[in-house]
Amino acid sequence: MSFAERLGAFFGLSGAVSDDFYDNLADLLVEGDFGAAGAVKLVDELRLLVKKEKLTDTRSIREQFTALLERELSALSGEGGSPERTLPSPALILLLGVNGVGKTTTAAKLAALFRSKGRRPLLAAADTFRAAAIDQIKIHGERLKIRVVAHRHGGDPAAVVYDAVEAALAGAGDLVIADTAGRMHTKTALVEELKKIGRVAKTKLPDTGEPGHSGPAPEALRSWLVLDATTGRNALAQAEIFHGALALDGVILTKYDSGAKGGAVFSLASELKLPVLFLCNGESYEDIRPFDASAFVKAFMGAP
Repeated sequence: MSFAERLGAFFGLSGAVSDDFYDNLADLLVEGDFGAAGAVKLVDELRLLVKKEKLTDTRSIREQFTALLERELSALSGEGGSPERTLPSPALILLLGVNGVGKTTTAAKLAALFRSKGRRPLLAAADTFRAAAIDQIKIHGERLKIRVVAHRHGGDPAAVVYDAVEAALAGAGDLVIADTAGRMHTKTALVEELKKIGRVAKTKLPDTGEPGHSGPAPEALRSWLVLDATTGRNALAQAEIFHGALALDGVILTKYDSGAKGGAVFSLASELKLPVLFLCNGESYEDIRPFDASAFVKAFMGAP
């Protein structure tokens, strides 16, 4: 039985709503990759609502709980639905994440998506630590007929991003999507590398021109974390590390299907204030879609 089926079955049980009901719900949420503190907070909010509305049946309580979850996610307005309008020209998206989560493939999917919306993306092979990553993104570029800016294996990733932004400024495109390294066994070196990329990007992107403001417009630089949806609570630990290197603007979940527990998404929203922007599942370039909080919650709750 999947987690969603278990949660659905839990609310389908009849009987009095007692303290045990709330305790068992909190335990189930923790199993679903909620943090313990977040699970208790949510259940406490539900308990107050049930008391206020004088609810006695689990169906009505389930509806209240579903609405609570939706508000938790919808409070953070993601930009996945209209990225072609929210990002200026030129703009830079830095894709962060540990090795193996699908960053390179996600970069290609985003490039295809943005191009379908009328943008002119460039791909930057800034994971210079792995020769395979450079080769892979070049293959994606050839298939999509999208320009890839790459240097040699072992080169300076910040220089790759610099050259890619420079190419965009010269008219080769209006959006740079940069794949970055994710070798967590050298965490300190990785964090410093990412910070350097961020500094270089800020000096290269055009100034806003606003009086008293130096550097690019905040919306011109995006740092998006790519997470494997099956990672569970470890996703929050990964997010905290990358958030410390470059202030994250949002999350992309890969390998997501309705069987994934999904509780970590709520932890990202409540603890780090990070919206989920896109969901990916599958290998084709079309297998990416904007995050829909309502649909996600219904799948999480095991709704038919």
